[in-house]
Amino acid sequence: MAETAIALDGNEQTPKRNPGQSLLSFFGLLALVLLFAFLLRTFVFQPYEIPSGSMEETIMPGDMVFSEKISYHLRDIEAGDIVTFQEPNPANPEKPRVLIKRCIALEGQTVNLVEGVVYVDNQPLNEPYTGGKATKPLNSTTVQYPYTVPDGHIWVMGDNRTSSLDSRYFGAVPVSSVNGRAFFTYWPIGSIGLLE
Repeated sequence: MAETAIALDGNEQTPKRNPGQSLLSFFGLLALVLLFAFLLRTFVFQPYEIPSGSMEETIMPGDMVFSEKISYHLRDIEAGDIVTFQEPNPANPEKPRVLIKRCIALEGQTVNLVEGVVYVDNQPLNEPYTGGKATKPLNSTTVQYPYTVPDGHIWVMGDNRTSSLDSRYFGAVPVSSVNGRAFFTYWPIGSIGLLE
């Protein structure tokens, strides 16, 4: 059976919307969009602007990256992941900063620094992301080498080994303080792409 098509001849009246209804619809839609954005930021991903050069050349100062929050509900942190985490022992406990570094070693693994090379469980790491910069100890009063990463912690370092306060300075980081995995640079345009 064919459907009937109605052709308007210009004499039909379109129903008028109540201005109050239109305003209510607009604010309802706006509230829905804001709720969706809040849920995405809280449970899915968080944007960050990078203020320092501790991750050069992988991430440059001024780059903007997304850190996603889903992976670590599905799998454990892996060596090589670029993680975002709460600053250990912040100078201002009221406003702890979020730091971004590369995970180098996991709980139970032993880290050693020998003649500028990082060793994990007595194996030298191949670290092309450091640009060949030597890795030196930073704080001999806090961290002694070889260093075994405690249970429930990870060892993190910035890719720019000559300009990064990281686990060499503050020790291993609790896994519970990790809030995401940085995976994508979205600004500036020339840097857009996945992080490795």
